[in-house]
Order: sequence, then C-alpha cells, then structure tokens
Amino acid sequence: MQKIFEAMSRMNSVAVTMARIGMIIVLLWIGGLKIVPYEADGIVPFVASSPFMSFLMDAPGEYKSHMNPEGKLVPENRAWHMQHGTYTASYIIGAIIVTLGLTLCLHPLLPQVAAIGSALIVGMSFVTLSFLITTPESWVPALGDIEHGFPYLSGRGRLVIKDVIMMGAAAVTMVDSAKAYLKQQQA
Repeated sequence: MQKIFEAMSRMNSVAVTMARIGMIIVLLWIGGLKIVPYEADGIVPFVASSPFMSFLMDAPGEYKSHMNPEGKLVPENRAWHMQHGTYTASYIIGAIIVTLGLTLCLHPLLPQVAAIGSALIVGMSFVTLSFLITTPESWVPALGDIEHGFPYLSGRGRLVIKDVIMMGAAAVTMVDSAKAYLKQQQA
C-alpha cells in the first residue's frame, strides 16, 4: 500500500496537466458553442439576471416570456432574441471563454500568459457562481412539490455549481504556470 501512495504522490505534474487539458477542452467547447442559438437561449436567464452581465442585453427584464425550451425552436422567440442582443451577448461571452482556453494552451511557451489566463478563469468562475444568487432559474421552482428553492438545484443550478471545480482547477494551473514563469526567469 505504501508504494501505491508513493506513486500517487509523484503524479503532481500529471495531475496539473490533466486539470489544464480538462479546462482547455471545456472552455473551447462551451465557448465555441456560444455561437449556436440554442446555447445562447440557454444562458439568457443567467445574463439577464446578472448585475455583472445584464448590460449586454437591451431588454433583460423581458426575457422570461421569450425563453426557448432546450431543443425547441420557437421562431418568434428567436427573432426577439436577435433583436434584443441575446446572440450578440452570447458571441461576446463565447469569445472571452475561448480566449481564456487558448491562454492555457500557451503554458509551455508563455507560462506568464497562462498564469494570467488561469487567474481570469478564477474570476470568471466567481461570476458564474454568482448566478446561484442572481438567477431564480438556478433553483427548483415551486410547482407543487415540497422540495423546491434552496438547496434544490435545477438543471441550470447543477450546471453552475460545477464552476466550483473550474475555480479550483484554475487556481492550481495559475500557481503551476506562475512557478514555471519564475523558473524561466531564473534560468
């Protein structure tokens, strides 16, 4: 058993690399999907309810009557979103997310850029986690069951809470990239 723990203890760089690659995949994939209308439709409640992001839409208080259920196309709702900035907001958010993912790819060449990118991902995760407070759709609605509201996360809430992991992984890669940069400076 001792040998197993010794082997596990030597996997630090592998574990950090796995965290970095995992974040790159998630950031590029999710950020890239922000150009697709269904993904933009899904983030509407978060953006519209957020004090940090609602400025990206020109009618955030009206979104509820124009929400598209996932996988369902309602042309009138799509037209409303096109007219009121939903898709533009999604493109901006997607570009930021993809850019952050790309900064992590630079770790071998420019670890200082990757460290800054990781720090920004910590901040992005904080904003995303704030949706648990600002977005009513993060919690199971009162539809007749006694299990609703806090602590019962809806599908959207379960999506958001995972950013606790993203925040922790970004902190780990930030430290690793900062150490690599400092090591480069000493060489």
